[in-house]
Amino acid sequence: MSEAIDLTGLVDVHIHTAPDTRPRYADDLQVAREAAQAGMHAIMVKSHWTLTADRAAIAEGVLRAEGYGHTRVVGGLALNAPVGWLNPAAVEVALAMGAREVWMPTLDLAGPGRRRWPGGPVIWDENGAIKQVVHDILDLIIQADVTLGTGHLPPQETAALVKLAHERGLRKILVTHPEARFLRMSPALQEELALEGVYFEHCYNDVMPVDGSPGVPLEEIAANIRRVGIEHGVLSSDYGQAGHPSPTEGLREYLARMLALGFTWPELQRMAGENPAYLMGL
Repeated sequence: MSEAIDLTGLVDVHIHTAPDTRPRYADDLQVAREAAQAGMHAIMVKSHWTLTADRAAIAEGVLRAEGYGHTRVVGGLALNAPVGWLNPAAVEVALAMGAREVWMPTLDLAGPGRRRWPGGPVIWDENGAIKQVVHDILDLIIQADVTLGTGHLPPQETAALVKLAHERGLRKILVTHPEARFLRMSPALQEELALEGVYFEHCYNDVMPVDGSPGVPLEEIAANIRRVGIEHGVLSSDYGQAGHPSPTEGLREYLARMLALGFTWPELQRMAGENPAYLMGL
């Protein structure tokens, strides 16, 4: 059934590519070519450890030279230890190089030199106030009009960050895979944060079993989307792991299964096309 899914004009904002410290399905260029051949509007390549905006620009340039000018390739920056953790200087450089999303820490929640997952607190200081450096990073993101990704922050910190960002005028906020087994943000909190105008990135990879543990039921993700609203939803693959199918095939399967759960094609186009395109400034 998934073979019939047409990805023309769609956007996947969460793809892990090689080179990386972990085995990956393919490198930036192969993944970009496959997306272009499927007619996709854009993909975002993501690394936990390095800036990807520069790599994305190279891949996009190759696509244009090969006649695939319809497909954009963008990147971002995750604020983990190799880039100095909560480091405004790294954010400033990333934005100057075209980053479209800045993620709060993902695999380095405890900070540089104290790698631990999960860890924290991340955004709060010893007095329970949000650190000044977080304010500084938000200012840079707001000035550049790009997206704040919440990374792997625990739900309570995500909620505090979202509310601060919204108060400061940031309108492009994407809660990173709220259903992930290590986050499990409650539907009630998702509904509450939706009032701040945020988006929620529902990743297909969270449905997949890991190390013998079952994945999140797709029906749970579908129910959360229905509760919070299509207008707040973003569907992405979070694929690129070695052993998985290609990200394009993962996205096709995701959309086919969502159709089978009763979502309409216009609803899926909103969540896998219009909403992520807006967040990425495309």
